[in-house]
Amino acid sequence: MDYQRLREDIKCWGQELGFRQVGISSIRLADDERRLQAWLAAGYHGEMHYMARHGHKRSRPAELVPGACRVISASMDYLPAAGIQGATQVLRDPRRGYVARYALGRDYHKVLRRRLARLLERIVERTGRGQYRMARAANRDNTHDWKASPAFLANFGHSDADSLGGRVFVDSAPVLEKALARNAGLGWIGKHTNLIAREAGSCFLLGEIVTNAPLPPDRPSQGHCGACRACMMACPTDAIVAPYRLDARRCIAYLTIEYRGAIPLELRPKIGNRIFGCDDCQLACPWNRFARAARERDFLPRNGLDAPSLVDLFRWSEAEFMERAQGSALRRVGYACWLRNLAVAMGNAPPSKRIAAALEERMGHPSPLVTEHVAWALARQRRIGS
Repeated sequence: MDYQRLREDIKCWGQELGFRQVGISSIRLADDERRLQAWLAAGYHGEMHYMARHGHKRSRPAELVPGACRVISASMDYLPAAGIQGATQVLRDPRRGYVARYALGRDYHKVLRRRLARLLERIVERTGRGQYRMARAANRDNTHDWKASPAFLANFGHSDADSLGGRVFVDSAPVLEKALARNAGLGWIGKHTNLIAREAGSCFLLGEIVTNAPLPPDRPSQGHCGACRACMMACPTDAIVAPYRLDARRCIAYLTIEYRGAIPLELRPKIGNRIFGCDDCQLACPWNRFARAARERDFLPRNGLDAPSLVDLFRWSEAEFMERAQGSALRRVGYACWLRNLAVAMGNAPPSKRIAAALEERMGHPSPLVTEHVAWALARQRRIGS
């Protein structure tokens, strides 16, 4: 088989499917594995215990997919048309809630997984084999990833065309996606630990196909951050404790999405109006002057979440939250933590009778997590207004 030709075809097909970049890398991640283990040993992962749960699988793709020798990485832009300027305007209005720009539309897991599955189907069709289609049918109900069938995996290590195939990952299994994308030439990992592309900044999402096809790999990207520390200076909670080192326990994205407990008191005022995630380190990055607006309609803002009123969101019932967050990344946080995040933002807003009234209405909420944050916000409103 002409793998060089297949490699070029894969890149063309990826662009046809809406990906901005597609690259190929080997599965070797020894240096990144050492850095990950040091990061975990320092406790920077907080309560994201799943980061340590899978041992070395995160940095050894062949332990996830036996026989794998290459990873196809792909990126897709998500920034809305209002761009960096639009995001900054929302952050400057304390009565509006800020939702990370990647979460404004349809859940990216669903979008990228579907496109990568199509890309993998094309690869299998080009080789004239149907193993992947069988695997897809066997896992149609799997909402996390597209797994190969046991029969497929049994033959996965063979080099003949009959066994060519792969498995799709979109932030749904232990994969070091940024390191793999860097090795595939899609960009370099910046000091804020996000991937940066010279021609498109960092406002894009990643997905992978782990495969046994021995495709010619691309050249890894080299870093271009230089002496710049803009992202480190911009972080509201000083979560970037050193270049290329993030303490998730202080990161607003972690606190408002992954963390399920009470947000530390000393960090609440620094969260400002950020109710789901944070983009400050990316907004400050000079490379994002090249950031591109999303071409994918599924990433267009829904339900006015690009500049929503804090009070309006806070008054959503649980049923309204579930309905309006349907098919969105917002569902990940859950209703109680959604109210927790909003209460913190409302406590940071200028004094307002409307905000205070909305907070008082929630003092009877059955969740102690919610009422504790509501009480804190009310105290802030009264103290600021006195």
